[in-house]
Amino acid sequence: MNIQVSASKTAAPVLRVEGLSKQFEMHHLKRTLFAFENIDFELGEGEFILLKGENGAGKSTLLRTLYRSYLPRAGHAYYHTKEGVIDLASAADVDVAVLRRREIGFVTQFLNARPRVPAEEVVAEPLRLAGTPHGEALVEARRWLAAFGVKKQLWAAYPSTFSGGEQQKVNLACALILPQRLLLLDEPTASLDRAARQALVERLGELKAAGVAMIGVFHHQEDVDGLVDREIHLKAIKIEDNLDERNG
Repeated sequence: MNIQVSASKTAAPVLRVEGLSKQFEMHHLKRTLFAFENIDFELGEGEFILLKGENGAGKSTLLRTLYRSYLPRAGHAYYHTKEGVIDLASAADVDVAVLRRREIGFVTQFLNARPRVPAEEVVAEPLRLAGTPHGEALVEARRWLAAFGVKKQLWAAYPSTFSGGEQQKVNLACALILPQRLLLLDEPTASLDRAARQALVERLGELKAAGVAMIGVFHHQEDVDGLVDREIHLKAIKIEDNLDERNG
């Protein structure tokens, strides 16, 4: 499979992916699962690419590979940082960690917050780490908790006690409070009510207008129709027998 789309001629480049491939070795089954192969595309500032495809086509895996939760099997992902170009496919872990703090955001439908930390402190943390005074960060955190529909009486409570939908709202507020240059979105609306989904779309629209580049997978694709510039369609790749291992 080889999918290729091009960035707008007027948009400053943010990401260029060339021949990116990922596979998983299923050693207990002596098989190889190909998640995706030979992916090529470019993404510019303020552009939004929607990933589409059936379950198992590798959409979430592609996002995690770009975020470097997974190492690719082959290919390159050239990211244009503020200081220069770096290949996310082979960059050192320490460099990836710095980019995650400063420039690359990843939004999922799952909250992974520290226990016994109030929701408002969870959401304020990215601003505090970026140098915003604690009081100002809390004010902004409460504003975004309210925007996503989290009730005021829950702001000082622990997110671990919340329902799945409420946890997701906290997760979104935390992930989107501090704009990044590149934002990866993995099914962020899956457990949200309509009002929260609308608040998310409005925030994504603001970030897009500010030049944030985005790649996303959405359960409710119609929510982001007005934001999408291009689509990438992924197709599931067959599982192949690992004959050398099986006969070894």
